[in-house]
Amino acid sequence: MTACTRTTSPPETVPSFSSPSAVATGSSGNGSFGAVRIALRHVATLDQPISMAVRRGDPTLYVAEKTGLVVAIRAGHVSSTPVLDLRGRVSQGGEQGLLGIAFSPDGRYLYADFTDTTGNTHVTQWALSSGHAVPSSERAILFVRQPYANHNGGQIAFGPDGDLYVGLGDGGSEGDPQGNGQNLGTLLAKILRISPTTGGPRPYTIPAGNPFVGRAGARPEIWAYGLRNPWRFSFDAKTGDLWIGDVGQNTWEEVDVLPAGRGGQNLGWNLTEGFHPYDGASPPADWTRPVFEYSHAHGGCAIIGGYVYRGSAIRGLHGAYLFSDNCLGGIGALKVAGGRVVGERGLGEHVASPSAFGQDAGGNLYVLSLDGGVYEITS
Repeated sequence: MTACTRTTSPPETVPSFSSPSAVATGSSGNGSFGAVRIALRHVATLDQPISMAVRRGDPTLYVAEKTGLVVAIRAGHVSSTPVLDLRGRVSQGGEQGLLGIAFSPDGRYLYADFTDTTGNTHVTQWALSSGHAVPSSERAILFVRQPYANHNGGQIAFGPDGDLYVGLGDGGSEGDPQGNGQNLGTLLAKILRISPTTGGPRPYTIPAGNPFVGRAGARPEIWAYGLRNPWRFSFDAKTGDLWIGDVGQNTWEEVDVLPAGRGGQNLGWNLTEGFHPYDGASPPADWTRPVFEYSHAHGGCAIIGGYVYRGSAIRGLHGAYLFSDNCLGGIGALKVAGGRVVGERGLGEHVASPSAFGQDAGGNLYVLSLDGGVYEITS
């Protein structure tokens, strides 16, 4: 994610996010996508909330604070005892800190993605006892050295296949100076797929279906490549498709969609930004184009990827992908069919400095603000 300094008040509604493939919905009527508006219900105020996760069979909302705590929200109350405390172990730069959390599919283990005090990325595992991480159970899963302080990624999530997906940016600076986006020999600028272990000498194994297993010069952990900073990605709870909000460089923000179970796609960076060649380069021959883009022309700076709505409370949003922008703060929605956008609109609400979305077991969605707020998206 790229930090943004706002010089004016945020807009009351979302400016139109537009794409070459977007068309007007033409919808009207109660409960339709074209008419739906949302409200935000304040759930809690925390210290720079940045990631949310839930456990199987547990109604608790678990939220990571950028400064190093994982806290539990139960029935609208924040527990006074943290689930995990990494304060003192995480770096505090603008795009650093505790960046992502996830639970194993059985709910027995907590995973965290954070940058240490030297700025390098760790993915670490803890066993849980009574809803808290057991310090003595800490197990290092993945370490990635970061050449710069920005573009660290930070999203981790278990997919429908039960494997752990890890998002890593291109290493930072500007324009991918090390060429990591198109280099299959590095983990940077990728989404990885690994199978963490809970014991033994190997912290993870490589799923047999990973697309680059056995390919000379390629890291077998890689699931998709050519990403600048996949700050937030998610899986559609119904289809299993992987939705990625990839933060752009100077001009374009993009949304990518990868079909369920299909890896190996080249998403173009640093040869492309959005639908466009970057810095005079030619797009790669195997380029998987985004489904949506929007420009920085109206003040956008960094896309905050969300989720496909599969809840039951807001009928008009069923099947729509929700997202935001760190500078604009508006909440937008996309409808995609046949690989192209068939509807796109703002939903009439905004938050200051959004950092992430969350999803509970019922498919209800939440949005987190670096200003402290945790909000449920309601009708």
